[in-house]
Amino acid sequence: MSEPSKVPALSFEIIAECSTTKARASILTLPHGPVPLPIFMPVATQASLKGLTPAQLAQTGCNLCLNNTYHLGLKPGQDTLEKVGGAHALQGWNGNLLTDSGGFQMVSLLKLARVTEEGVSFLSPHDATPMLLTPEHSISLQNTIGSDIIMQLDDVIATTSPDAQRMKDAMERSVRWLDRCIAAHKFPEKQNLFCIIQGGLDLEMRKACCEEMVKRNTPGIAIGGLSGGEAKDEYCKVVDSCTNWLPREKPRYVMGVGYPEDLIVSVALGADMFDCVWPTRTARFGNAITWAGTLNLRHSRYAEDFVPIDADCGCVCCRATEDGGLGIMRAYIHHITAKETAGAHLLTIHNVHFLLSLMRDARDAIIEDRYPDFIRSYFDRVHKGDRSKVPAWAVTALKAVGVDLTS
Repeated sequence: MSEPSKVPALSFEIIAECSTTKARASILTLPHGPVPLPIFMPVATQASLKGLTPAQLAQTGCNLCLNNTYHLGLKPGQDTLEKVGGAHALQGWNGNLLTDSGGFQMVSLLKLARVTEEGVSFLSPHDATPMLLTPEHSISLQNTIGSDIIMQLDDVIATTSPDAQRMKDAMERSVRWLDRCIAAHKFPEKQNLFCIIQGGLDLEMRKACCEEMVKRNTPGIAIGGLSGGEAKDEYCKVVDSCTNWLPREKPRYVMGVGYPEDLIVSVALGADMFDCVWPTRTARFGNAITWAGTLNLRHSRYAEDFVPIDADCGCVCCRATEDGGLGIMRAYIHHITAKETAGAHLLTIHNVHFLLSLMRDARDAIIEDRYPDFIRSYFDRVHKGDRSKVPAWAVTALKAVGVDLTS
């Protein structure tokens, strides 16, 4: 077993814990500044959050976003990243970066990939050139990228796979690959390597993986392989169980989660960090995340809706011009979203700000020990007081941590 650096390039301080649920508020201090947790992290896959400049992203309050190792390794490539001085310099971003290792592409690009103990062989989607991503190469790329948090290369299998043996093999291989990642990591004093818990929906497999990964003492821990089509009840069981088994003093990152209700519930289950492409991707289809749910502003009903995207949102799009905002109306987004890129640009700003603000409000509620009331208030606002509309999976998961939405 490889040993990581005893002095990680982060500090993690728990500020407050909910007296009812497992929610906690904390500060994660990284090389590019402090990050209040819980947090949602926007995904700038190819060193760009589509439609936003780095300055505009920073204005949403974001200080930690994602880049993808697989995509940056293909283009612009490691040599270019080395010459420019890493991804921070390439994209003009002064905040923190987290890079995914490329393991998720085993699921999303499975037709192009083949997994062996050595690594993942695949054909480049650009020119069909044969390529091999090993744990060592993934870490080398991330060292060059210079991200503040780097992820181990893991063997990712869709949670819906019926092949239990393949799932077990993937979990055990992920542990072995973590050892190789730790051994290959050149800069533990300035980049934090997170392990990734695998094991599908099998709780015994997840527990075994947690036990092995925790022995490696990485600075942070991710729960991976979820949001792959499994039932939300199963998702919640895995997150709830893993946070019980993981050490209190480490940040916990649930990968691939971005729906508002998923964030609210997952925080109650003890998770701290989340990411997803959904808020930005859905913006490009004219969808706004609001306190009334997700609205498709391309629909004709919004053609003469002359109100802000969300009257309760404080983003630059929703604020009135006299308050320093742009005063963007739903009718305007309806008018331009199908034919002008500005529509996607404005909705991306709004959606990212909305989720970051939601997590800031959740954090305040945890610090003030009123998170259960915050949960009830959230679902009451979204469903206009009709709790019968709250998803059954959320009711069940929250009841397990002491929050009864039926009373």
